[in-house]
Amino acid sequence: MPFEGTITSIHQMTPRVKQFVIEADREFEFDPGQHTTVQFERDEPGEDEDEQVVRPYTPTSTPAANTFTLAIKRYDDGTASVYMHDRDPGDIVTFGDLDGNLTLRNADEDVVFVSTGTGITPMMAMLKQYLETGTGEVQFFYGEKTQEDLMYRETLDQLVTEHDRLSVVYSLSEEDWVGPTGHVQTHLEDRLDGLERDFYVCGVPQMVVDTKDHLADLGVPDDRVFSEGWEEGEIEE
Repeated sequence: MPFEGTITSIHQMTPRVKQFVIEADREFEFDPGQHTTVQFERDEPGEDEDEQVVRPYTPTSTPAANTFTLAIKRYDDGTASVYMHDRDPGDIVTFGDLDGNLTLRNADEDVVFVSTGTGITPMMAMLKQYLETGTGEVQFFYGEKTQEDLMYRETLDQLVTEHDRLSVVYSLSEEDWVGPTGHVQTHLEDRLDGLERDFYVCGVPQMVVDTKDHLADLGVPDDRVFSEGWEEGEIEE
């Protein structure tokens, strides 16, 4: 059932991404990696009824009573992203129950998280869970256009200093810099010491499909690669 949440703080993470801290009106449970939905009525000029807008967003936090965080990128032609970026602390927003297939399967296995853009949001929640409960090595691959676009870079860099078993690779597709460039998934075999581990992938559908195909070409079994599972249906032939 939908529930209401009050925005308690807003932080500008990048020029186009804001982080929202939400205090819900009830306690709830979810697995890190699952998503909620932002729900609101949009006025449609000339229409008799308002349009119901429902858009998914994934908390970057692990479960904590009735509080969670969302990182939302604004798209000028977006509906829900513009709506959220126009909110202020104290505003009340309607959310849907948390659900989804992208969750940590086995905390005893070495893991690799591969994400681009706002696909990092479920990965941040699962990474925090893994560092709390996991027993193996964890590699975090994150692709963006430029350094300015990197979300949670300070958090990730801090986690690396705190956890010897964590390594992070950033790859930029539209900026020359000292680090890796191009599609982030192309750096997997060069940066990993073996492929016997679980892979979690999230980003735009084409990236997810390409990464899963790339892992298959490298010999990684399908049952060790996890995504939301709907991405193939979004790719135009």
